[in-house]
Amino acid sequence: MAEARRWLGTPYQHGQSVCGVGCDCLGLIRGVWRGLYGPEPWALDPYTGDWAECSGEERLKTACDRWLRPVALTAAQAGDVLIFRMRDTAVAKHAAILSTGPIEDPRAQLIHAYWGHAVTETWLGRWWRRHLVAAYAYPDAAHLTPSSSRRDGLESTSPKIRGGAFRRDLSWHN
Repeated sequence: MAEARRWLGTPYQHGQSVCGVGCDCLGLIRGVWRGLYGPEPWALDPYTGDWAECSGEERLKTACDRWLRPVALTAAQAGDVLIFRMRDTAVAKHAAILSTGPIEDPRAQLIHAYWGHAVTETWLGRWWRRHLVAAYAYPDAAHLTPSSSRRDGLESTSPKIRGGAFRRDLSWHN
């Protein structure tokens, strides 16, 4: 969790992903990816910050399906990415990292960025649990290929992976 916690206090800035300078919820997930693996394997299309977006395009979930490893909601552990749908009729628009867990622990916490707040670690209370729709694990470095051959608007580039192995605590070891 050291890589995710490094981002605590980073101011909220929509569309950004610079530790200590600014990020949004997806920028946090992307920044942790870069801290673990190096460059991101995709180019990101612009996206809105509107949680009520009703476009029907599940871009966040599609990207997670492609680049992260799906985990059963009841099996999510510290270090896993959580995806939230803020309204039943809207697309999933918020991401966080489970920082203490397992998820079924009533004391579980998450690290996330959202409008008006710096990256923070907060309790995964009932409100967040009601809006939770998916959980993902960061992949093992050896398995960094998209799970779909479709591009879905995400341009793939070759990630440069540092030597070493991924740990569930979001750190590397050689």
